Amino acid sequence: MDTEIPNIPKIPKLKVLANAGSGTKKGLKYLFGVLILILLGAFGLEATNNDWDLGKLMSGESMSEAKIKRDANGNFLLESCKEDVYNCANFDTQPEAQEVLDKCGGAGYDINNLDGDKDNVACENLPSK
Repeated sequence: MDTEIPNIPKIPKLKVLANAGSGTKKGLKYLFGVLILILLGAFGLEATNNDWDLGKLMSGESMSEAKIKRDANGNFLLESCKEDVYNCANFDTQPEAQEVLDKCGGAGYDINNLDGDKDNVACENLPSK
């Protein structure tokens, strides 16, 4: 029995790049290399749960001051101001809850209801340390 191998089509080259000059090809290699490095850096930041506020860095604040804090679930603490995300059970200590309350505008804008008696002290029943 004679087996015939089917014709496998060749993958076409992108004609624009196939006809491009060597300088253009080098430039595109450099561009793609930079793009890959940026994506790897972004992946590294996400994988390690790190992020920095670029506005604060540009204004001269230190890396530690510009670092955006996350909770144990990986949520940005700044995001907690947009919707009801937390309650006192989400925090181990009162200062952690207070930080979220302060960042979100204090007792006047307590969307998470961390300050039940409106005295600007969050989750008073939690330990201080």
